[in-house]
Amino acid sequence: MKMKKGVKLSVVGAGFVGSAVTFALAQKGLAQEIVLVDREKKKAEGEVMDIAHGAAFYPPVALRAGSYEDTKDSDLVILTAGANQKEGESRLDLLQRNAAIYRDMIPQIAKASPQAILLVVANPVDLLSYLTYRLSGFPSRRVLGSGTVLDSSRLRYVLGRAFEVDARSVHAHIAGEHGDSEFALWSSAAVGSVPLAQAAENEGLDLEKLQQEALREVRGSAAAIISRKGYTNYAVALAVRRITEAILRDERRILSVSNLDEQRGVYYSVPRVVGRHGVEKEMVPDLSDEETMALEDSSSLLYDLLKNLAERLD
Repeated sequence: MKMKKGVKLSVVGAGFVGSAVTFALAQKGLAQEIVLVDREKKKAEGEVMDIAHGAAFYPPVALRAGSYEDTKDSDLVILTAGANQKEGESRLDLLQRNAAIYRDMIPQIAKASPQAILLVVANPVDLLSYLTYRLSGFPSRRVLGSGTVLDSSRLRYVLGRAFEVDARSVHAHIAGEHGDSEFALWSSAAVGSVPLAQAAENEGLDLEKLQQEALREVRGSAAAIISRKGYTNYAVALAVRRITEAILRDERRILSVSNLDEQRGVYYSVPRVVGRHGVEKEMVPDLSDEETMALEDSSSLLYDLLKNLAERLD
């Protein structure tokens, strides 16, 4: 499917993630124009200069640093900006600080690009996605979070390693919160076209042990990387690029993005069809009783955090 002409992307936040996202997007040739915005404009300018100097090695794109006003008429705005969690700081405290940033930022972005799709990447992504939805006034389908797209990639990597197959041949999703309460949709996981349980039996692997160790590794991945290099940026940039491709090329790709559950009143991740209009529909397999309980627990945790935030902001 062809990308529409004159595609404009904006990335808000020129930190480790935002700069890596901008680099990944430029390499892929997904847009004719990319604007990078940061409150420290010189930082954004430096990142743009560094990427632009490689222009001979990737498809043509107009790269520039700018302000919220410069994001005008963007097709997609990717939000990586946000405060980093301090040592000993609770998620609620972090959310409160980021809520203040988003209350200032989102109305300006929404005014500049009223027809844009907003993709939230900053953490806590499910909660900030919900805030972005409320602050923008956009339909929920046009406000989505990167959710567990990266977590699902990590799961596919771990399972691919265990079965000695390409991660792209593993079909498995992480659902729920992008955080400690996330869980794997084991009942629908498969290696190629072989259900996971059957694949494990064929290979002589202990299914329960495999599942426990895989989920533990996925949940601990970010902390393991941060303890070694101080931050994560490459894999999340690739995940964001994959979501961006699905949107701009109208791929109707099934990705575990975060979106609104109107009944529960929160954002969380399940497999959803992503295309040119944002989230097109859910594509959730039948859940086991255990998975249904895990989804309820995860969504309840997110709801309680939002409720506590609302009480603090009143």
